[in-house]
Amino acid sequence: MSELHTPQRPLILGSTSRYRRELVERLHTPFTCVAPDVDEAPMPGEAPGALALRLALAKAHAVAALHPEAIVIGSDQVSDLNGQPMGKPGTHERAVEMLRAMRGQTVMFHTAVAVVCQATGFAQSDVAVIRTVFRSDLSDDAIERYLRAEQPYDCAGSAKSEGLGISLLDAIHSDDPTALIGLPMIRTCRMVRAAGIQLP
Repeated sequence: MSELHTPQRPLILGSTSRYRRELVERLHTPFTCVAPDVDEAPMPGEAPGALALRLALAKAHAVAALHPEAIVIGSDQVSDLNGQPMGKPGTHERAVEMLRAMRGQTVMFHTAVAVVCQATGFAQSDVAVIRTVFRSDLSDDAIERYLRAEQPYDCAGSAKSEGLGISLLDAIHSDDPTALIGLPMIRTCRMVRAAGIQLP
């Protein structure tokens, strides 16, 4: 008599980010993407890490409310220069300003992940902190050449570390290597397994 297996719950990534989608694809587990309807404006005086965690949870819960039987991953990333949150630049001009400000500086990236299943009451969250050191010899010309080549206007901090943006840095310090790309996969795998998804 064959052993009966309970089917896995659907897995949903509560994000439209192509970077996060590509990271979750590494798990070789079927999933869908659903855009969360969440106001991402920071609260007055809200610390960057607290903002990232609040938004990750809000995104996961917003999607879980629409898909209560699913296991939902929510995430958010906030870059932090001297305690001030820095979002996605959106424009070339803003990206230039950001990279000039970060030249020779240590910039913290707070990448939060939350995993929620409304049907089971499961909810876990955590924040990975990444310390990046930007080159002090980063010239205005190098900044322009980088931005024209990669156009990272949808990235927090205006640089893609998984691409040419790595050339802007002197060092990266993190205990979860993919966190700088947008989703801390070590933490995500741990939470997804705890929620009931089978991974290797």
